[in-house]
Amino acid sequence: MKKIFVLAMILISLSLLAKTKQLKNFDELMQALNSGEIVRVVVHYGDCQLIAHNEVQERSPDAIGGMSIDVYEYFAPMSIGNQQAFVSFSQAKLINHGGFIYNYAKIRVYDDNKVKITAQYLDPEEFELEMDENFFSEINDGKNDGAVYFYLNE
Repeated sequence: MKKIFVLAMILISLSLLAKTKQLKNFDELMQALNSGEIVRVVVHYGDCQLIAHNEVQERSPDAIGGMSIDVYEYFAPMSIGNQQAFVSFSQAKLINHGGFIYNYAKIRVYDDNKVKITAQYLDPEEFELEMDENFFSEINDGKNDGAVYFYLNE
């Protein structure tokens, strides 16, 4: 019993020592992803430009969202007719927002550090689109006003 307690205390201590490192550009992000690292993205939506209903909105919602990147796709320039290289990843979760709905988020990060986030709500039965918004910003490098942060656990 004493050995289990000591082992548990050691594991808790090690987890408390874990640090995060901010990834500050596309190259650092790709290096981490291609090395098999677990990367988290945190988006400060209120600091992004919002386009909804094909119109630039005056304000974005004061919301923050995050997810781990576990599946991604990288596209080199001109691989699919694209001028710029980019990496894309997405996630869908069933949430209760006045009724059950799928919350789908897709993030595309370009090699110039620009970021496009697509947020959609989909009806879970018919998969009809109930909300479609696009947010635009850039990777925060610690010096700019970018609203998209990438973190690597060290």
